[in-house]
Amino acid sequence: MNRIRVYITGSCDGLDTLRQALSEHPDLDMVGWSENVLEAAPALTGGHLQCVLHATRSSTLPADELAQMREHTQAPIVILASGEASALLEQALDSDVADVLLLPQLADNVVFSIRKAAHVGRRLQAEGGHGRRGHILTVFSPKGGTGKTVTATNVATSFAKNDKKRTLLIDLDLQFGDAAIMLGVEPEKTIYDLVVAPGELDTEKLAGYTTRHSSGLDILPAPLRPEDAELVTEVKITRLLEVARESYDIIVVDTSPFFHGPMLATLDRTDELIVLCGLDVPTLKNVKLSLHTLDLLSFPGNKIRYVLNRANSKVGMKKSEVEQALGVKIHFEVPSDRAVPLAVNRGVPAIIADTGCDFSRAVRAMSKGLLLQGDGQKAKRRMFALAR
Repeated sequence: MNRIRVYITGSCDGLDTLRQALSEHPDLDMVGWSENVLEAAPALTGGHLQCVLHATRSSTLPADELAQMREHTQAPIVILASGEASALLEQALDSDVADVLLLPQLADNVVFSIRKAAHVGRRLQAEGGHGRRGHILTVFSPKGGTGKTVTATNVATSFAKNDKKRTLLIDLDLQFGDAAIMLGVEPEKTIYDLVVAPGELDTEKLAGYTTRHSSGLDILPAPLRPEDAELVTEVKITRLLEVARESYDIIVVDTSPFFHGPMLATLDRTDELIVLCGLDVPTLKNVKLSLHTLDLLSFPGNKIRYVLNRANSKVGMKKSEVEQALGVKIHFEVPSDRAVPLAVNRGVPAIIADTGCDFSRAVRAMSKGLLLQGDGQKAKRRMFALAR
């Protein structure tokens, strides 16, 4: 069996003992060690490494050091830490690292982590780097009239037109979905037609049921008749999302205001959940109840992005009061803008109809922020998806 080529950078308590044990392990080829990441650069370059162990004394993620290493190697990185590292563990979930180990550790435990990271790295390399699966972004509001569909359609359009991402918009407001109307398209087929069609769902079949918007966005609209919604089951949604991930960079899901079966199936596969908030007490009450439900469902809080819609409205409430009431941080603000209702009535997304308006600028900023967040999770998701 070929030995795994490993390089160690950084320092932390217990590293010297571990480094000695790893250097004697028959499965590993310890290429070298340097406490300073910049000094390690020449050794990291060249693509010969199969894993990098980076030791840190920091209680938070050493983002700058990781970025420096990524300039020279794409090898999987396993972080070794000592002391209190709860914040580091949480931040690592959204970062480009294969694993985090708190020292002291048995050498065999570290070797197991190295072996797993190196195995996944080889799989990705063999597939030409195409192991990444599409990013599922779900837009949710527990109250109607908050701008959920306007947000979903405009963000999806921005991904497709401005960011040149292959994007699919799925309208899961199954009884009264308006995504197609807001985009000004008259689809021949809907999600209902897809799920009742005979045969196994695959990427080619999915392509035959989507409608292409002029922006480059693909749309899978809601059923035309409310009674058809009951045939779009959780099992069908689960398969749809898995297939969509194989074809698209981003899948934006517009949802209904309820935690029904299809919504729960979507949450199970959601990478980022956009929760819309408003400057009014009824919406905040519903959002707070929804957060409690998400907690009961064990949905990870670090996957939720909070958007304050109509943030510039003068209604006697401020962003700080919303954050205090919900106990969360608002990630994005979208202003009220006259361009939005005009665009909705014309069936053209505001981000296309009026590119210079305040709303469009806010949506572009939000889509960029969501892309950065998704890209920061890229290697992590690819590795764990393949490792499972």
